[in-house]
Amino acid sequence: MVIGIGGVSNAGKTTLASRLQKQLGQLRVKVLCQDDYAKPINDIPRIRGHVDWETPESIDLAKYYKHILEAQRSHDIVIAEGLFAFCDNHFNRHYDKRIFLTINKKTFWERKSKDLRWGREPDWYIEHIWQSHFRCGVIKVVNDKTLVISGDQMVDMDQILDFLKIEEHISMYNIRA
Repeated sequence: MVIGIGGVSNAGKTTLASRLQKQLGQLRVKVLCQDDYAKPINDIPRIRGHVDWETPESIDLAKYYKHILEAQRSHDIVIAEGLFAFCDNHFNRHYDKRIFLTINKKTFWERKSKDLRWGREPDWYIEHIWQSHFRCGVIKVVNDKTLVISGDQMVDMDQILDFLKIEEHISMYNIRA
């Protein structure tokens, strides 16, 4: 099973992926974080002289896609998370389930302003992150394989697990639990 998790920066994608991995500890679960596939900094486009992490061109999507396929062969569940999780049809065709986290702009600004992993970002760039999300990171097709949830509060894991129907997947593929 391949699960895609997407949403704007600081929506809770990595947190949700980690929580799912812990919850499904009895299975072979692999989490692939899109941030780990960032291109070398000199190969990433710039905006106003600032490295523009908010464009799909900042990620080695081919390598990320390849690793999703490889992980699928050796794991029961692969969780692929990132801002651009749904930007490419190659990815979308391989997801058995998709989770899209939304947050409101106020929550985004509060969280992003406190996120100092790469140092303090200028306000114009934080706004750029928000706007880029609508150009590149929004899920385009919502269907019965998609769950759209708010990341403004703690995510309800029972709701997520019910949506994923892990038990059905386990029995369908005779995976050991």
